[in-house]
Amino acid sequence: MDTMFRKKRIYLDFASGVIGNPSSPHTEGRIQKNILEHARTKLARLVEVKSDDIIFTSSATEANALAILGLAKPETHMLYLPSAHASIVENMKQAKKLGVHIEPLPIIDGRVDTNTLQNMLRPETVLIAMDAVCGETGVIWNTREVRTVLDAMTKKGNSQVFLHVDASQAPFTEKITRSHFGADIMTLDGGKLGARGAGCLIAHRTIPIMPLYLGGGQERGLRSGTENVVAINKFSEALTVVTINRTSFRMRANRTRIKLIELLSSIPNLLVYEGKNQAPHILNISLIGRDTDYLVALLDEVGFAVSTRSACETDSEEGSRAIFALTRDTERARATLRISWGPSTSLRELKKFVKALKGAVAFIDTDSAK
Repeated sequence: MDTMFRKKRIYLDFASGVIGNPSSPHTEGRIQKNILEHARTKLARLVEVKSDDIIFTSSATEANALAILGLAKPETHMLYLPSAHASIVENMKQAKKLGVHIEPLPIIDGRVDTNTLQNMLRPETVLIAMDAVCGETGVIWNTREVRTVLDAMTKKGNSQVFLHVDASQAPFTEKITRSHFGADIMTLDGGKLGARGAGCLIAHRTIPIMPLYLGGGQERGLRSGTENVVAINKFSEALTVVTINRTSFRMRANRTRIKLIELLSSIPNLLVYEGKNQAPHILNISLIGRDTDYLVALLDEVGFAVSTRSACETDSEEGSRAIFALTRDTERARATLRISWGPSTSLRELKKFVKALKGAVAFIDTDSAK
């Protein structure tokens, strides 16, 4: 139709959504659907899976819940990493209430003890859930070694055990393909990349995940509800940028980490936690004998945002669950400080932070000595 005869469109489907619902058949709906599916395809290429494997959610927390509770059946058996994000640990506890037998994975020297794991697997084991990179310590977990154990079990004629990997903290420094982690099911989170409100579960449709609730049947029927197209599109764009810049950022973060630890070394009673394999941009320290919650408040007052543990567990009075799981040291777990940075953070800014931290620690030490 000639543009001069085109009429202004009048949108009369506000009940479906102000900017168009991707499930609606009209032009506005189809535009949103095209944006949604383009983002799905982009993400699938980055993760090296089929587009149909991508199930969009609101966050990694929702995706982890879907992976765990969607496979939970009475009298089955699941294992999980006790240092993992709360959305894995707490949903495992919820699965227990549904009749699932759950056990924490054995840890030795910052790794899953695969020798012990072999003896823990049962015919009724259906799932192992762990993260790729610990959000509190930056430890890179040996997911592929766990995969090898599961493959050996399957070759012996046992039923398949699915490996679920929460890769939310991995994109800045690690390759994010599902095969890289040896995962059957994988989680990513847009919020970690600046696209809050979007996440995804990556799982082939042959994996028998059941939906947590019913509704409009979006996302293969596994996650009903209108997709957040704006956030999902931003998520796919952000992941693309991070993937392109990953190698250069990791190299820079490694150099920055070495310098940062050197600058911090003069602080008394400071312990650094590092695994054998480490994401360089997450540094976990314990300031023994200090109230690190108070320390965070002092640093906040002078313009520095750091945390004592995962943001989802800041109300915990037990300290860092991740550090306790890795060290079994209560005093150390209660005195943690997590410093994490991204591509936009400069070494100059981190040097200013160290100066502020030393001043805050000296203030606390002087005050406690009175």
